[in-house]
Amino acid sequence: MSPTRQRELTGRHVLFIMLAFFGVIIAVNLTNAFLASRSWTGTVAENTHVASRQFNTKSAEARAQAALGWTGRLSIADGRISYRLIDAAGNPVAVRSATANLRRPTHVSEDQSLTLTLQPDGALSAPVNLRDGLWTVEILTEAGLERPYRDARRLTLRNGASP
Repeated sequence: MSPTRQRELTGRHVLFIMLAFFGVIIAVNLTNAFLASRSWTGTVAENTHVASRQFNTKSAEARAQAALGWTGRLSIADGRISYRLIDAAGNPVAVRSATANLRRPTHVSEDQSLTLTLQPDGALSAPVNLRDGLWTVEILTEAGLERPYRDARRLTLRNGASP
C-alpha cells in the first residue's frame, strides 16, 4: 500500500484564492456601476433646496385638488392613451386639453411627452408606443382651474396595455 499524498495549502494558494475572491467582487461592482450610469440620470430634483421650499405650496395645491372629488380614468391599450376626468357626481368634467408625461423610473431615454386631444366622445387621447414594464404617468389637464389638474400614477404595462 502506498501512502496517499496530502496536498498542502501554501501561501501561493491563499494568494490566488484572495485575488479570485476580490476580483469577482470588483468585477460585479464595476458592472453594476456601468449599468446604473447608463440607465438612470441620478437627478431627482434639479435644486433640492428650492424643491423643499415648494413642498408646502404643492401640498396645499394637492389638498385643494383632492377636495374637488374628481377622478381620472386612464387607459392605455391598442397603441393609444385615453384619459377622462369625472366629477364627484359621476359626470364628465369639461376639459380643453391635456398633456401626458410618461416616464420610465430607470430609463430616461424612453421618456415621452404627449399632447392629448379632445375626442368626440369627450375623452382626451393620443397615439402612444410604450414598451411593457413600469411607467410613471403624469396627466396635466386644463379644466378651467387656476392651475392644471394633475393626476400622477405608476402603472405596469403588460402586452401593451394597462390593467
